[in-house]
Amino acid sequence: MEFVMRPIGEIHTPFIDKRDTPIQASRSAATGQVEVYPAYVNGLRDLDGFSHIILLYAFHRSADYALSVTPFLDDRERGLFATRYPARPNPIGLSIVRLLAVHDHLLDIEGVDMLDGTPLLDIKPYVPEFAVRTDVRTGWYAARPKA
Repeated sequence: MEFVMRPIGEIHTPFIDKRDTPIQASRSAATGQVEVYPAYVNGLRDLDGFSHIILLYAFHRSADYALSVTPFLDDRERGLFATRYPARPNPIGLSIVRLLAVHDHLLDIEGVDMLDGTPLLDIKPYVPEFAVRTDVRTGWYAARPKA
């Protein structure tokens, strides 16, 4: 089975080089803007009532992937699917960002951790009742050497 996805917009950030991007959106105060293509603007109706949104996007500059990687916050090799490493078989990224404002087809956001020009695949509202889990284990991340 094959899936074809087309961008619904583009994410604009101050980050041009992979080495300069924050490790995760929760560790970023950087601001950016989401440009939604005209065909999808009607889908933004009522989004301005949410403080945070989930952005799904393509890691458009990720190269080949490996099933074992050394994550950014660890010094040991781990299985790819036990990490949030960007080079993946299906290079899809996910970030929860603060929605600052909605201006027609532009969304002002805070907490960006992606490269400028990143293709946007989808937007979902962040609803804590649907997303937050309190009884969690974080595997190797909990035992990693603290930086």
